[in-house]
Amino acid sequence: MSEKRYLLTPGPTPVPPEVLAAISQPVVHHRGPDFKPVYERSLARLREVFRTQSEVLLFASAGTGAMESAVANLCSPGERVLVVSAGHFGERWRAIASAYGAEVETLEYAWGEIPNADDLAGRLQELAGAKAVFLTHSETSTGVVCDLQALAAVVNEHGGLSVVDAVSSLGAAWSLDVVVSGSQKALMTPPGLAMVTVSERAWAARGDAPRFYFDWERTRKGQAALNAPFTPPVSLVAGLDVALGMLLGAGLEAVFDRHVRLGRACREGAKAMGLELFSPDEDRSAVVTAIQAPDGIDATELVSALRDRFGITIANGQGALKGKIFRIGHIGYFDVFDITTALAAVELVLADLGAEIERGVAVTRALEAYEERARV
Repeated sequence: MSEKRYLLTPGPTPVPPEVLAAISQPVVHHRGPDFKPVYERSLARLREVFRTQSEVLLFASAGTGAMESAVANLCSPGERVLVVSAGHFGERWRAIASAYGAEVETLEYAWGEIPNADDLAGRLQELAGAKAVFLTHSETSTGVVCDLQALAAVVNEHGGLSVVDAVSSLGAAWSLDVVVSGSQKALMTPPGLAMVTVSERAWAARGDAPRFYFDWERTRKGQAALNAPFTPPVSLVAGLDVALGMLLGAGLEAVFDRHVRLGRACREGAKAMGLELFSPDEDRSAVVTAIQAPDGIDATELVSALRDRFGITIANGQGALKGKIFRIGHIGYFDVFDITTALAAVELVLADLGAEIERGVAVTRALEAYEERARV
């Protein structure tokens, strides 16, 4: 295996050296004076990144923990909710809500389809409403990014609570009630931290499902006193603090634009070598590019060869798409040369696997697309 490693998945994503340096510092006590300023600053910076006046609750868990917290705090057993599912993570919302005894209705799409606001309005009308509607903004299993603003507007019109699994929608002021995310994607920090922001409307609508660790009120009280109710991963919080400072220092709009440009470069590079996109060819698809494997090529072989020969890790398809698509992530600590490295290696491996692709054009086209986007 190549000694140099490249991580180009949609999560976890690469971590900047400055963040790794902060994480490697000596561990401090979570209730002592060394940690509290870092904790306070991180919570304040999270509000800036989420662009919310509401407190952002921080949990030591994978992002799925934040998803579970939303279900546990909002849903009472037997209460009707609607899950909009168009991929792996939509199915996860359904599984969590079902585990908590909610009456789960679905608006289901084939993997790769984009949820539609008119469909959602029709489904809510048919159901005569639902307490909460669970949405996935960026469905990284397929590369699809929905029109979250339009979907949230429909939910609000029907009196429901919009609950969003969000990566690239952080900071969008679209009257969302609950937004959950994790540290390992756009926030450029290793896995292990999850966060959720809650509107006052959602606070008032909390249900009575059993909960303990993920209880929002317990966490809010602890954070208000800078005294987390349970031991936080102090080293990860220190790293998150640095990562958030980097994002805010660069400017959120500039960060968003960079992700759009990287997505365009990846898609244009893939198309230039004759590959067909699975994810939409839209600037909203700034998180991950999903690409169909050429006829006769197993994407699993491509993913393995990239890792073994070049130290490059990209993502296979999930579920029924395994072996049929491959995914290149470009959200977080990436630049255009990470994308061109991945594309060049994909060219080499696909050619060796017998695919008929046009050689030597992907990198040039990707760089052109990145610069074109910069001048728009």
